[in-house]
Amino acid sequence: QVQLVESGGGSVQAGGSLRLSCAASGRTFSSYAMGWFRQAPGKDRRFVACISASGRTPNYADSVKGRFTISRDNAKNMVYLQMNSLEPEDTAVYYCAARFGRLGATMIGEYNDWGRGTQVTVSS
Repeated sequence: QVQLVESGGGSVQAGGSLRLSCAASGRTFSSYAMGWFRQAPGKDRRFVACISASGRTPNYADSVKGRFTISRDNAKNMVYLQMNSLEPEDTAVYYCAARFGRLGATMIGEYNDWGRGTQVTVSS
């Protein structure tokens, strides 16, 4: 099991940037693929990005491709989501998730451990 704590959310104007961080507990962080999901008010939680356990294989939702970058530092037990060119449609609570295994996944059910989320609000 991995405990996850997100940080870095906040309010920003459209076109701005934010960097989300997720701190993971445990000594086997490098055995977990990681993902970011988001949930807007009144909507289902949706996939944003994931990265393999090694950090070599990222994957993105079409809606964020070219604007968001996922990365990880296995030495620090950290995963990041750099968000650029933010749009009001990006407003949501962002969740970090861990999946035991080499490759990331886009389905919520593939992840075992979740953080509590961090709010991102983008104003027009």
